[in-house]
Amino acid sequence: MKLGPRDAPRYFARPDPDRTGLLIYGTDAMRVALKRQEVIAALIGPAGEEEMRLARLPAGDLRKDPAALQDAVKAISFFPGPRVAFVEDATDTLADVVKAALSDWQPGDAQIIVTAGALTAKSKLRALFESHPNAYAAGIYDNPPTREEIAAELARAGLTGLDNAAMTALGALAQEIEPGDFRQTLEKLALYKLGDTTPVTDADIAACAPATSEADMDDVLDIVAEGRGEMIGPVMRKLLAQGVQPVTLCIAAARHFRTLYAAASDPGGPAQGIGKLRPPVFGPRRDKILRQAQGWPLARLEMALGLITDTDLQLRSAGQHAPAMALVERTLIRLSMLARR
Repeated sequence: MKLGPRDAPRYFARPDPDRTGLLIYGTDAMRVALKRQEVIAALIGPAGEEEMRLARLPAGDLRKDPAALQDAVKAISFFPGPRVAFVEDATDTLADVVKAALSDWQPGDAQIIVTAGALTAKSKLRALFESHPNAYAAGIYDNPPTREEIAAELARAGLTGLDNAAMTALGALAQEIEPGDFRQTLEKLALYKLGDTTPVTDADIAACAPATSEADMDDVLDIVAEGRGEMIGPVMRKLLAQGVQPVTLCIAAARHFRTLYAAASDPGGPAQGIGKLRPPVFGPRRDKILRQAQGWPLARLEMALGLITDTDLQLRSAGQHAPAMALVERTLIRLSMLARR
């Protein structure tokens, strides 16, 4: 069975011990590893590995000894409790080995946890888990954590009593840094507040956050499309410091708003239009694009594309003397104002 992006975080936090297995795949190895750690810890507990209830099977070793997975699934531990057979960095070349283990699984056997890199829709591994009646497959996408995921990380770190400003600051930080860095920041914050009963503030978060962070062009385009004009300036300064060129940003803006226009102009509405986009949009990113397309009438999207085109022509004009990045920033601010109308 397939776990969607909305259901996956809840399942990772409380996995079903009676399931046959779980496949976690994605392009970001760190994100996949963090989710795998969370699931295994929830299944076997903090002492599971010490009690030899976790069998680690690297993909390379499993290719040399295909029977090792079934042996690990059937093995009986000296200690009572649930067991996990973990296959790391699997590919479709191991599909037959995993299929045999899934088919032979019985209640009481070790649960099979498999991690993999990017898998296409035609992947044999994905098909195995998605079609299995008692197993799950979950894709991990390169998107910032949701508010629910941030709340789970806070609970894991023992942090409570955050005010709205602190939660907003954490949400912004989660969009800027890698998942592993974000988790380390929360652990650092928990130590920072050890013995301090006052609520966590945005100043505390700023004191524990990494000294440097990078902005992404998608960040500023989402800010613009959602009408959050007050946030454009800080993100633009980061992009400028990273060496992003004004023309590059203008091209990215045109591509983003053409995507919104393609979804919004579909006769069946944005919900159907987003499914026809090429290249396709997946995961939480899909939900964000859909929400933005639903909030922009076609007439305003046409105005937005006109503004971006005019700016692009100005940037490429030989007689242009105004600062290029200032021109782009002005256009983005005007676009965010259109979003609020």
